[in-house]
Amino acid sequence: MKPKALILHAAGINRDNDVCQALSLAGADPHIVHVNQLKTEKKLFANFQMLIIPGGFSYGDALGAGKLFALDIASYFKEEASAFIASGKPVMGICNGFQTLVKSGLLPGGESGTQKSCTLTHNERNRFECRWVSLSLPKSSCIWTGGITRIVRCPVAHGEGRFLTADNAVLQNLRNRGQVALTYVQSNGAPAEGKYPDNPNGSIFDIAGICNEAGNILGLMPHPENNIFEGRNGSDGSGLLIFENGVRYAAQI
Repeated sequence: MKPKALILHAAGINRDNDVCQALSLAGADPHIVHVNQLKTEKKLFANFQMLIIPGGFSYGDALGAGKLFALDIASYFKEEASAFIASGKPVMGICNGFQTLVKSGLLPGGESGTQKSCTLTHNERNRFECRWVSLSLPKSSCIWTGGITRIVRCPVAHGEGRFLTADNAVLQNLRNRGQVALTYVQSNGAPAEGKYPDNPNGSIFDIAGICNEAGNILGLMPHPENNIFEGRNGSDGSGLLIFENGVRYAAQI
């Protein structure tokens, strides 16, 4: 049976249909559900085996990327989201969805209160970046990226994608615990070493995505849903590999 995937939609989200197509190709049964419907039917969470928060500009990003969506999750769905994650079901936040996961405290995981150990802030060059990037998938605990040994190509489209940690100790903990799931690299696979445009936003340690310690939650700035077919302009379909990993894992739960 195909695992059912819940794709959260809110005002300003514009990549939900792209994610729906990627999940369908990967073998899931995707459903786009508006956040307002979930507010009145919270039990819907239990009907799904996967949760995706897609990219876009949720609520117009009026208070900063992902903040209002993160507040929605923390205020209305804290118990449901926590139970979903604790059960080991796969969760992914893409671009604005990644920002939402970080600002709600679901990533890097185990955080509470207002003091967060990491954040996503304005790109180093203080401008919106829309370009293709190359990604390496280092060995990590992430179920979405495990076993993928090739370079994955994806586009980015964000103004606040610079991943930073509170201090070097936090960065080392992420690395030691296998929570660095994706890093920006040069097209030949060599490290980006913070250099633009291979690292488009100036993220520390070239981090493009992280997971929780259990490995079932992935947050990433690039858009794998926009590289699921082979074609022109750098598209090779490699983004689909990430979705296929998540679907295979969900089917076993």
